[in-house]
Amino acid sequence: MNRVDALTLFVKAVDAGSLSGAARKLGLSLASVSRHMTAIEENTGTRLVVRTTRSLALTDAGRLYYERARRILVEIEELETALLADSTEPTGRLHVSGPTLFGRVFMLPLLARFLAANPKVTMDVTLRDGHLNMVEEGIDLAVRIGQLDDSTLIVRKLGSLLWVIAGAPEYLKLRGQPKTPDDLAQHDCLVYTQRPAGGEWRFVKDGRVLDHRVPFKMRSNALDGVVAAAVNGVGLVRAPAWQVSEYVAAGQLKVILRDYEAPPLPIQAVLTHNKLLSSKVRVLLDFLIEQWANKSFDAVPAFGSAKRSTRR
Repeated sequence: MNRVDALTLFVKAVDAGSLSGAARKLGLSLASVSRHMTAIEENTGTRLVVRTTRSLALTDAGRLYYERARRILVEIEELETALLADSTEPTGRLHVSGPTLFGRVFMLPLLARFLAANPKVTMDVTLRDGHLNMVEEGIDLAVRIGQLDDSTLIVRKLGSLLWVIAGAPEYLKLRGQPKTPDDLAQHDCLVYTQRPAGGEWRFVKDGRVLDHRVPFKMRSNALDGVVAAAVNGVGLVRAPAWQVSEYVAAGQLKVILRDYEAPPLPIQAVLTHNKLLSSKVRVLLDFLIEQWANKSFDAVPAFGSAKRSTRR
């Protein structure tokens, strides 16, 4: 068995969760798979898995070997595809990631259209808030919101996202409308955060960007949940403009503290240098840029504009 076949067998065994599952997938006998796994460990000089016929668990070395082996196999597949002279359309697997809620609303519909237009492409989509290591997780293209710390990544801007403060008219009538961020101390705030102790809203004050801690009535890692609470008059919420625009136009939420809004955050497609060489990644990147060219993620409609339009 050559090295590529050995890597394939190891990855298949781990993905199947057992030696017997790998044997079925590869069309080999259980004894043959077990013998090859032993040979792989002998070649590496270390124990990679703790195994029985029904299950296996990776050691720390095995986890590293699995991640590298999977990445190597993907790169071999991409290289072979790129070198095919008659390859005239995107082919192969794409792994795409993005923020959870933004991804559900804006990415998934576009990715479905992309797959319909490119039938030879298959796709893994990971929607998760927080940092993902693109190399370790084998991600071809990620959509990220905000400034990036990693200067080794290739970045293409797709748009801008504005966060705003909003509250229901009934709540503002009852509690009064805050004039400055300091006034929020007297209000019920609905805080979206991915951190258990999070509770800060970003503002611009005297030309400086400040993170202002606010008292919370409700705190959640579900953005749509705190927006729904604001619509029902529970308190004030800080949310992306795109998520509250429908409620603002309907007169259900009113945007406040506009003079203190922090600058819009960049929405960016991010990829590593080796992924830029892949034709299917370039085609997907061009598709996203084209589809979002005229999309405004940082626009806020006039309060009650939908109701006025209906009356006309």
